[in-house]
Order: sequence, then C-alpha cells, then structure tokens
Amino acid sequence: MPLDLEEQEQVAELKAWWNQHGNLIVSVILAAAVAFAGWQGWRWYSASQAAQAGAVFDSVAKAAQAGDAKALRDSTGTLIESYPRTMYASMGALVAARFHFDRNDLKSAKAQLEWVVERSRSDDFRDVARLRLAAILIDEKAYDEALKLLEAKHAPAYDAQYAALRGDALVAKNQPAEARTAYQLALEKAGNQQSAFRESVRIRLEALGG
Repeated sequence: MPLDLEEQEQVAELKAWWNQHGNLIVSVILAAAVAFAGWQGWRWYSASQAAQAGAVFDSVAKAAQAGDAKALRDSTGTLIESYPRTMYASMGALVAARFHFDRNDLKSAKAQLEWVVERSRSDDFRDVARLRLAAILIDEKAYDEALKLLEAKHAPAYDAQYAALRGDALVAKNQPAEARTAYQLALEKAGNQQSAFRESVRIRLEALGG
C-alpha cells in the first residue's frame, strides 16, 4: 500500500534524523554494551580474586595457630603481593603482626602494620593498625613517632583508645599534665559503661594524681 504524502514526509524526516544522529546512537549503544560487559567481567574477576585470597588467608590463620613461622610468612607474602586490594590481605597482615609481636619479633610486626596503614582499603583496619604500631613504638621509646601516628584522623569509635595511648606516650616522655588530659579524654570517650579498658585508664590516671 503506497504511503500518503504525510507519511512520506515523516519517513523522510526519520531518515534525515537517522543520517544525522545514527552514528552517535550506535556508538552510545556499543559503549554501553562494552561498559556492561566490562562491569560483569570486573564482578567476576573481583569474586574470583576474593575467593582465591580467602583460601590463602585460611592458610595464614592455620599457620599462625600452628606456630609455623615459615608457612605464615609465605602465605602472608602471597596475600599482600598477589591480592593487595582485598580485605583478606589486610586481615592476613594483622594476623601476622600479632604472631610476630607475641614472639618479640618487633621488626616483622612493624612491617606488617605499616603495610596495613599505607595500603589497606579499610579505614577500620588502618585505625587498628595505627594503634598497634603506636604501642610498639612506645615500647621502643620512639615516643614522638608514636604521638605523630596517633594524631592521624580516625573513626570516632577509636577515640578512647587513641587518647589512652597518647597518655601512655606522654607519661613515658615525663609530661604528666598532658598525660592526665589525654587519660581524662579517654575516659570521657569511653562513656559510662564499665569495662576493663575504662578501669585500666582510671588506674593510670589515679597514678598521676588525677
């Protein structure tokens, strides 16, 4: 059935519009298709990486439990070198740091904690690593370095722990007035709940005459 004049004009306009914009539309559709395929591929890759990293982390945990230092070093090394963007890498480094600290290998413990502070994708893990690293630095009498580390921005949930550790560093530096202020802040941030942490801070504050 032949088209009437109005229909012919509409077809002509459509053809003209397509000739003008068709290449752009095709490009947009292709770009969207590529982006979707890439997103799907990234999801698969991320899931695969996480699964593999999880298996290696399991080896780290078992090695730590068994007290196998060599196996722990090997597994932790694989985690942070091959899967550094996963949460398992940070978890493995923290487990390794505790393992080495318990065996008085402070150099190795610090190396693992520093990796978490510098490379972890988790704010919580970085906050915890700074606390543990600062505690080691205080043991090593690197008080100023510890205090600088404790000045870093952190989640409010860790305010009490950071303040208490600052108090410890200031006591070691023979700055009792500043230490009392830090301990008082730690108690304030800890709230009214009874806990071993709060009691420990209270005892340290009383020892300073606070």
